[in-house]
Amino acid sequence: MDTSKTYHFVGIKGTGMSAMARILRDRGCTVQGSDIEKYTFTQRGLEQAGIKVLPFDENNIHEGLVVIAGNSFDDNHPEIKKAHEMGLEVYRYHEFLGKMIEGHTSIGVCGAHGKTSTTGLLAHVLSGIAPTDYLIGDGTGKGVPNARFFAYEADEYRRHFLATKPDYAIMTNIDFDHPDYYTGIDDVRSAFQTFANQTKKGIFAWGDDVNLRKLTANVPIYYYGTGENDDFRATNITRSTSGSSFDVEYHGEKLGRFQIHLYGEHNVLNSLAVIAVSYFEHDNLDEIRRELETFKGVKRRFAQRKVGDMTIIDDYAHHPSEINATLDAARQEYPSKKIIAVFQPHTFSRTIAYLDEFAESLNKADDVYITKIYSSPREKAGKVSSADLEAKITKNGSLIKAENMSPLLDYHDAVVVFMGAGDIQKYEKIYEELLNDVTNNVN
Repeated sequence: MDTSKTYHFVGIKGTGMSAMARILRDRGCTVQGSDIEKYTFTQRGLEQAGIKVLPFDENNIHEGLVVIAGNSFDDNHPEIKKAHEMGLEVYRYHEFLGKMIEGHTSIGVCGAHGKTSTTGLLAHVLSGIAPTDYLIGDGTGKGVPNARFFAYEADEYRRHFLATKPDYAIMTNIDFDHPDYYTGIDDVRSAFQTFANQTKKGIFAWGDDVNLRKLTANVPIYYYGTGENDDFRATNITRSTSGSSFDVEYHGEKLGRFQIHLYGEHNVLNSLAVIAVSYFEHDNLDEIRRELETFKGVKRRFAQRKVGDMTIIDDYAHHPSEINATLDAARQEYPSKKIIAVFQPHTFSRTIAYLDEFAESLNKADDVYITKIYSSPREKAGKVSSADLEAKITKNGSLIKAENMSPLLDYHDAVVVFMGAGDIQKYEKIYEELLNDVTNNVN
C-alpha cells in the first residue's frame, strides 16, 4: 500500500468497507471515507480507529486520493463520478481486496451461509498462532505488522469473490441465494467452480453439500463433516447448554477432542473447517484447541443480552437455512424455554423465491412474528407481502409493526430471536425500551 496517499472509501460504513478501512489504518495508511449520516453499528469501530467519516459530497474528492468504491453505489454516484473524471485511481471493494491479500498466506471463506461466523473463528484461531490480518463481514478488520496469514470473507454476490485468488478456500455450502442476480443453482455452482479454479493450495468443503461434491480443482479438495467419506470428520459430538465438544479424525488419524462455547450443529462444522486449515498450516493441535475454546462469536450472529427475565438474541439470518441454524442453536442453549421468532424478510425477490421454505423454518419456533419486508436500494417493491408469509405460519403469532411491539410484552422468562439482514435492530431497540420500562415500573 502507498502510505503517501489518502485512501477514501465511498460507503465506508458498509461491513466489508469498514473492515477494509481499519486494516489500511493499521498498516499505517491515511484513511477517510463518506457515507449516510445515520448511525450504523460499524461506525463505532471507525471512530475508535480515528478514521474520519464525512457526509456524501462530491467536494470530498480531490487530488492525492485513492478511491475505493462500495459495491452498493454505481459509477453515477457523485463522488465516484468525480473521481473518474479527475483520473484518480478508483477500485471497487472486491478489486482492492484482491490486492490486499497479496504477500500473505490467504484463506478466503465463501458460501451462501456461514461465511462471517467461520471467518471470525478462523481469524481468532490463526491470530493465536501467528500474526494475522483479517477482514470479517461484521465490520471487523485488523492489520498487524509482518502478518503471515490473511483471513477474509469472500462474497459470492455478483461473483465479487472472483477478484481474489486465495491460497486456501473454505467453502461452507452452495445454495441458491441472491435470486436478483443468479439464475439458479447451476449458475451459483459455476461461480464457485471458477473460484475453485483460482485457489492455489487447497480447498476445504462441507462434505454433505451435493453441489460442493461436484466441484473439480487443480489443487486438493478436502471434505469435512460427519460422514465416513469425509477427509476431516467430527465424531462423538456432544451438545449441551455450555456448547459442543467433539472428536476429530483426519483419514482415520485421531487428532483429539475439541471444545467450543458455541451453539448449533453448524458451529461444529464451521469449527471443523477451521481445524482442517489450521492443521495444514500449523500442526500444534494444543494451540488450535486452546484458541477454539476462547472464541465468543462475531457481531450480529447469535448476539445475546438479558433484559429483565427475557433473553434477546440478535442474528443476521435472512435465508431459510440460516433460520434453521439459528433456531437450532437457540434450542440447544435454552432447551426449557419458549423460543419466539421475530423475522424481517429481506428483499421481495428472496421472499417470493423461498416463501414456503421460510414458513417451514420459522415454524420451528414456538411463536412467530413477521415484520414488513425490508426493501433494498436495488428492489423497492415486489409481488409478495409479509401477509403472504404470515398466512403460511402455523404457530401462534402475527404480523408486527414497529409502532406496536406490545404483543411481545406478554412473554416472560422466554427467548426472543430477532432475525434479518435489514433494519431489524430497529424493532429490537423498541422492544428492549418497552421491556425496560415495564421492568422498572414493576420494580
